[in-house]
Amino acid sequence: MSKAEKDPKEEPAPEIQPEAPPAPPEKRSARSLGRHLRAALAHQFSVRDDQAGYAEIDSNIREMVEFRGTRLWVLMFAIVVASIGLNVNSTAVIIGAMLISPLMGPIMGIGYGIGINDFELIKKSFKSISIAVVISILSATLYFLITPLSEARSELLARTTPTLWDVLIALFGGLAGILATTRKEKSDVIPGVAIATALMPPLCTAGYGLATGHLSYFFGAFYLFFINLVFIALATVLFIGYLNPPHKRFVDAAMESKVRNYIVILVLATVIPSVYLAYNMVTDVAFKSRANEFINNELTFDNTLITHQTIEPNTRTIDITLVGDQIGKEQLASIQKHLQNYNLGNARLVIHQSGDKKIDLASLKTNLLSDLYSTSQKAGEEKEKRIQQLESELAKVKAEQPDGQSIVQELRTQYPILQQVVLAKAPVWLADGSTRETELLAYLIVSKPIPASDQKKIVAWLKVRTKMEHVRLIVAKP
Repeated sequence: MSKAEKDPKEEPAPEIQPEAPPAPPEKRSARSLGRHLRAALAHQFSVRDDQAGYAEIDSNIREMVEFRGTRLWVLMFAIVVASIGLNVNSTAVIIGAMLISPLMGPIMGIGYGIGINDFELIKKSFKSISIAVVISILSATLYFLITPLSEARSELLARTTPTLWDVLIALFGGLAGILATTRKEKSDVIPGVAIATALMPPLCTAGYGLATGHLSYFFGAFYLFFINLVFIALATVLFIGYLNPPHKRFVDAAMESKVRNYIVILVLATVIPSVYLAYNMVTDVAFKSRANEFINNELTFDNTLITHQTIEPNTRTIDITLVGDQIGKEQLASIQKHLQNYNLGNARLVIHQSGDKKIDLASLKTNLLSDLYSTSQKAGEEKEKRIQQLESELAKVKAEQPDGQSIVQELRTQYPILQQVVLAKAPVWLADGSTRETELLAYLIVSKPIPASDQKKIVAWLKVRTKMEHVRLIVAKP
């Protein structure tokens, strides 16, 4: 036997591993169902199916970053339109201006540049958005300097106090925007994002603040725009990180880490003030809600009415004016103690009553007249609506009734024996309480009997003439 050959007897017998027992059918079916469910959800929510190629995405975003020529003119026109909308308090005009706004492009360019480590694109995008911001604020300032309407309306004031909710709107709006930008087929999402994130009105409001000297409006509105800019860019960075297109590599890893730290610091510096403002807004709303509950429950009297109330969350003051029977000091002290029950222990309750020298009579008269006018106006509006409704119902009833005069004239030419005719549409009520389709009732009073054959002809003629399916004819003598 050669050395190459081995005696099988000399080889040890292979160790037989015991087979794992098969999983119970219930576990196998549960695993299979879980895999199918995950696969179905992954397919349903996949954003890869209609994704454009990386080269097309890159080209689209870089094209949006360009900000010169026509886009600058469109921006200036849109800024003026938005400023007019804010000036006259027209939401529709403001939305129209936002639809034609080209501000989204450079902001997405910043986020895309950060996402792929392209510093040249970041610098170009910053340059474009800086030019756009300067031109927008100058255009809005010029408009508000020359417009005769200088009052700050609600649409304008709404852009001066950004909160955490504006952060969320910008973040999720930015995610929707970059998602739409990376698709093969472009949709109408971008205009919707422009409306939701409201990039233009804050710049217009900043221009109003400069034109009128209200620097608090300027800084508040510009902060809102900055929130939108940062979080739309951040949303772009996050989504581009998920898509993972080709990146430019950092030469120095330390530089890459430093850039990411800068991004985190910028995001936190943007969010923290908005969280503070949102907290103040929530506490103010909660204070007003508890104060109103306290007023409705504790300041209800038989012969005394509240004619005016002012709730000031900043000073934690509830100012009430009463008219009618005087409320005693002991009762007022008891009411004051009940503030604790509404979590208003640190609030100050100020009550003015009839005969109190501190009551502002002029303000009281104004409030009473305002309430009376408001009440009468509401009553008048309700009456006007009711009258219009009744007129509409009457017109409907008249339209449903047959043209009796012409029908009677036509019948009399055929049957001169007709003396009186009654025509009316009415529902037919059955014995079980239900109703059948509306039918035409024709009641004829004649001087001589009408043969049955002629009566059938009259019924058939009335059906065609009135376009009614059911006609009931009653013939009688006077």
